[in-house]
Amino acid sequence: MERKQHIAIFTTASLPWMTGTAVNPLFRAAYLAKDGGRKVTLVIPWLSLKDQKLVYPNNTTFSSPSEQEKYIRQWLEERTAFTSGFDIRFYPGKFDVDKGSILPAGDISEIIPDEDADVAVLEEPEHLTWFHHGKRWKSKFRLVVGVIHTNYLEYVKREKNGQLQAFLLKYMNNWVVSIYCHKVIRLSAATQDYPGSIICNVHGVNPKFLDTGKKMKEQLQCGNRPFTKGAYYIGKMVWSKGYKELLKLLRDHQKELAGLEVDLFGSGQDSDEVKEAAKKLEITVRVHPGRDHADPLFHDFKVFLNPSTTDVVCTTTAEALAMGKIVVCADHPSNDFFKQFPNCLTYNDGKGFVEATRKALDEEPAPLTEAHRHELSWEAATERFLRVAELDQALAKKMERIASKNFASTSINLRKKMEDASAYLHYVASGSETTRRAFGAIPETLQPDEEQRKELGLAAPVGRQTSRRGSMKVRD
Repeated sequence: MERKQHIAIFTTASLPWMTGTAVNPLFRAAYLAKDGGRKVTLVIPWLSLKDQKLVYPNNTTFSSPSEQEKYIRQWLEERTAFTSGFDIRFYPGKFDVDKGSILPAGDISEIIPDEDADVAVLEEPEHLTWFHHGKRWKSKFRLVVGVIHTNYLEYVKREKNGQLQAFLLKYMNNWVVSIYCHKVIRLSAATQDYPGSIICNVHGVNPKFLDTGKKMKEQLQCGNRPFTKGAYYIGKMVWSKGYKELLKLLRDHQKELAGLEVDLFGSGQDSDEVKEAAKKLEITVRVHPGRDHADPLFHDFKVFLNPSTTDVVCTTTAEALAMGKIVVCADHPSNDFFKQFPNCLTYNDGKGFVEATRKALDEEPAPLTEAHRHELSWEAATERFLRVAELDQALAKKMERIASKNFASTSINLRKKMEDASAYLHYVASGSETTRRAFGAIPETLQPDEEQRKELGLAAPVGRQTSRRGSMKVRD
């Protein structure tokens, strides 16, 4: 029998952390494996207990990777209504409190055996490779596809000395992505531009939201009014996730929006400040803890207000559209995909926000067509992903490159040597604890610590032998 192509999906977060890089790669793995034609492995971070308590909501913790895997599979199957045929493996991760992100510890490419190293999908490739020290991804895998989820430059610009940090980060991102990825997919034009990258939204929505939207459509067609509540917003409660923009718009246009009531749902480090800012408004703004957007609590809301411009393709906006709601969002590259839907109202300024919000509150949503429902689905997202990633051509292209001998070989070899030198420079720099710390790595993450090795059943490092093996790994 012909061996199935193996796809390894590496990502930077995991449930129960309800963030885009936990949810979307999970669905991608499920739908890529659904037809049984490929072998798929989802590789996710394992956090030790102290970090779990910092990251996972509602005091949810796991004593073992198998316990967390059971939780993840149950959550997924409740939403897809089918049993997923992909594997889950864990890599050692550490939570960086300052960055609010999980970073890998050690060479996570080793999670996949060399004999299965066909295709690697790096969800947030810059994030996964900033401090990567080990075998070069392009050397181990026939094809490495990077999916750009996050507009890191936009977040950094909001910090102290943000413009300088963003300038340096831009070149750092370009560097690591170019030396570790064959192909780069940007979810929208709101991300950093990468040479040769493709813009395509390869995400879909949880099928539960489409089911909810279908029920709402049936009620509308029967003459009922299923949307009995007004406007809301849901997202991680940090200022950079749109709360600053939304509260400013509401404050600046309180008279024009008199009578408007808004419910905010989220948990995060800025929750207390958001509550205080909301209390100062004449408009009624209620602030609630974070909840799963699929909660029936949200079904009756008619209008989703999302002024955020830091997202790349906002998952909650897609979910709201799938549920049949009207979305009011900024006219921004991150929302380009949503403009095809009649229920998406965009604005350019405060006046436009007021007009769009009033229109949304006064009108009933347009029922989603079957074509629009399909565009939002994970089936369509998987079709788009396979088309732009060209996974089925990975082996053929590798063999073609090996066999190809032509007049351009000198130029190609020179370019390859320059890239190899660049990769080696990153390898050397990422192997120094001093350099790693200077660039923002968590201390002592060159190798996983003893606790995580024990939890994941990893062998202890072999000192100099590991170093020599690592030096060999950077070469093709």
